[in-house]
Amino acid sequence: MLFGSSGIRMPYGRTLLDLSLSVGASVGMDRKRVVMGSDTRSTRHILTESITAGLLSAGADVISGGVAPTPTVAYAARNADAGCMVTASHNPEEYNGIKLFNPNGSPYTLAEQSRIEETVHNPIWNGWDQVGTRIDADIITPHRDAILSTISPKSGMTVVLDCGGGAGTAITPGLLAEAGVTTVTLNGDPTSTFPRPSEPLPGNLAYMPAIIRKSGASGGIAHDGDADRCVAFDNRGRFIAGEHLLILFSKYLDLNEVVTTVDASMAIEEVATVHRTPVGDSYVSEELLAWGGIGGEPSGSWIFPSHSLCADGIYAAALFCEIAGEWDVAEEIDGLPQYPILRSSIPTPHGQAALSHLGAAKPTDGLRVAMEDGWYLIRASGTEPKVRVTAEGRTKETAAALLAEGESRLKAAIREVS
Repeated sequence: MLFGSSGIRMPYGRTLLDLSLSVGASVGMDRKRVVMGSDTRSTRHILTESITAGLLSAGADVISGGVAPTPTVAYAARNADAGCMVTASHNPEEYNGIKLFNPNGSPYTLAEQSRIEETVHNPIWNGWDQVGTRIDADIITPHRDAILSTISPKSGMTVVLDCGGGAGTAITPGLLAEAGVTTVTLNGDPTSTFPRPSEPLPGNLAYMPAIIRKSGASGGIAHDGDADRCVAFDNRGRFIAGEHLLILFSKYLDLNEVVTTVDASMAIEEVATVHRTPVGDSYVSEELLAWGGIGGEPSGSWIFPSHSLCADGIYAAALFCEIAGEWDVAEEIDGLPQYPILRSSIPTPHGQAALSHLGAAKPTDGLRVAMEDGWYLIRASGTEPKVRVTAEGRTKETAAALLAEGESRLKAAIREVS
């Protein structure tokens, strides 16, 4: 199985390089105009050119957008037959990967992924007179203009913006500047080596609260490597949990049908009607094809179907600024239901086997155990050799006990399969 919870992803090496050529040719068998883009990693040129070679060899035309966020590539796909992004999202620089999108911005569905997996080892290679063509294109401007046509952050407000040296540098600073927002920009230049860990976790953004308070900003926002994620801090410099940011978006937009993942807080059910999916924005997007006004997962991926079915960290950043310009975000967050959530991860090369041993139908979907006062989820990472354990309780003590139970079951299963 090539595809994980969010595309194809693995450490860079010969396997990924060979695969990229074949995936390009496989995509090009069915899609004849494909938008290409990449984040800022050092291996982006090699993989982008390899996928492009595969697409051209299959007779597809390539629209090359250069360095651009994942949601920008997905948005540009509406004027083509597909979008293809070279990125490993929030993973470290030694990783890279491929994300594929439909013209409506949705990631390839499970059926479409299966089609690639069936053909990737035997794609069609055309002769010299049937290869495709390649052109360069500005895909940043249409995405920026579409966002600013529907969102209007308060001119003159100040926010702290951390692009993490990734693809968000290509659009978010300029978009907010055009909206009249003053930004204290951190890590705003594109770099092949990320200046901080790319995953926008509170621990990786420990400097943000002091800068927000010192600058008197209305809040702070940060992206991962491909800017499909956006996390936020309130006007007191406090990190906003993903569940609360999703509720904030839902409340502000008056959208009460919410799609989220099995690892999100039970607090969401107290303010909206909720459909849950396995972890992964591709699952959320696929569910939104049939139901729901807004979707997201606590890691920082937010999907606004009226705009695109791709998780859009740029749109979310602009929307958060609009909200922060109108509301006291800290006061709003303090008024929301809150339950302790604890998360841990255990490195192991036996994660898939351990989850199967525990009875999970699909290791990367995980095993969720619900009880009266909380729940825990044990889930194998789809991109790294580790297993994540998440637990939520109505009290800290309950959450801690549930986390310990989940970790204990996981460690026992690892011993059994090792």
